[in-house]
Formats: sequence, structure tokens, C-alpha cells
Amino acid sequence: MMITRDGHIHTPYCPHGSKDQFSLYVEKAINAGLKEITFTEHAPLPEGFTDTVPDQDSGMKPGDLEHYLKDVEEVKRAYQKDLRINTGLEVDYIEGFEKQTREFLDQYGPSLDDSILSVHFLKAAERYICLDFSPDAFQELISLTGSADAVHALYYKTVIQSALSDLGNYKPNRIGHITLARKFQRLFPALESHEAEIQQLLNVIKSRKLELDYNGAGTVKPYCQETYPSPAIASAALKLGIPLIYGSDAHAANGLMQGADQLIALNP
Repeated sequence: MMITRDGHIHTPYCPHGSKDQFSLYVEKAINAGLKEITFTEHAPLPEGFTDTVPDQDSGMKPGDLEHYLKDVEEVKRAYQKDLRINTGLEVDYIEGFEKQTREFLDQYGPSLDDSILSVHFLKAAERYICLDFSPDAFQELISLTGSADAVHALYYKTVIQSALSDLGNYKPNRIGHITLARKFQRLFPALESHEAEIQQLLNVIKSRKLELDYNGAGTVKPYCQETYPSPAIASAALKLGIPLIYGSDAHAANGLMQGADQLIALNP
């Protein structure tokens, strides 16, 4: 299958990524035959939210945002004859911080061509845990919720909330890696299929006319080894007519096209 678009790429502004320059990502994309990409750096976390990972590096530093937007515009101009480059962000949906997220999007949404809304932080027992940070973080969520299945159920519930949330006119149109709870599935397998929650989520995405991030990063995670979402869920999304947008979720230039060989057919 020919992949011509990558809608989920990080940059040197990612505090937990590489320092590969924009031009290196772009040259790799052109050499891979891509026609369109979106830089979707992690947006600064909502005002008032305290990042709970040890290095507090889940989102871009607020002071870097204007520089990021400027740098993307410069690379767009430099390569405009060779590649369509979109200015984007990966915005965190964090339960309880919808107002702050909406205010952020009201301010910066007009500068964006494309964006993703993702859930990384789950609220459990009045605490926020980044579920994909490490096996230890996932284990902590299990301790707080009671089981791996309870973590999955909480994750899908939160993603459904994100899809239903009122984040204003500039709410991202694409929902990120909807099965991220499976990142450590070989360590902490769910005993249930969670089919009902996943179907409800797909129905909400369909009804809200949202897109789905078809994310290849899980294929290179040792305890996941599948796309987000899995082929079966991607197939169910296709049957509903939900647009699937391939995203490498590359945090270094050599991550471009990761998982592309494991995709089922994309929408035309």
C-alpha cells in the first residue's frame, strides 16, 4: 500500500524526543515518497496542570511555542515545491482542564492547519498518571483502579470524553492513538475485549465527524507490537466510514514510516 501522508510527526521541540532538525524530517519524508506531512508537536500542557512524569517533559515548554510555529512556517516556505507541510499540534485532553484547553485553542488554533487530540494522562483516585510513560506508571494505575481491565475501561471512557468535549471552534479534528492503553499489553494483558467501549468510541467519532490517528508507533514498542488501533479496530472504523490518517508518531527522523507496512487499507 502506498502511503502518501504522515499526519503525526514530532520535532526538535519535543522535550522527550530527539534534536533532529525539521529539514531532516522533511528530506526523509520526500525520500520516502510522501506528499504531505503534519508536524504535531506536543502542545504545552494546560495552564495549572502539573506534569506528573519525573522530568516534567510531556509537553512543549510554553515559551517555545511561538518559536515552533515560526520554524514550521519557515520550513513550509523552504520546501513548498516538494512537499505539503502542515502546521499542527498534538493537544492533550486532560479531564478537568477543558476550559484551559479551550482557551489555549482559541488563542493558537488560527495558526494551525491540522491537529490531534490525545489522551496520555488518566485521572484515578484524584491523581493524574501518564499511562504510557513506563510499565511502572501503568502498574501504578492498576494499583489505583484495581486491574489492567479497569485501566483500559478508564482510558476508553476518557477518550470518549475527549471526542465529546466542547473545546471550541479550533478543537482538533483527529483523535490520537485510541488504543494507547495497549502499549504494555504483553506485560499487563487485559482479560476482557473492551469491545463495547471501543464500539461506543467509534460511534462517537463517527457522529462527531472526526478522524482517527492510525498510529504506527506501537509496532516498535516491545510490549505492544501492533498499530494504534489494531487491524481489527481499524477495519471496524473503516466500515463506519471514519477517515484513518496514518501517523508515524516519529520522535526522530528515522521513525518516519514506522508501522506503515502493518496498516490495513486506508480510506481513498
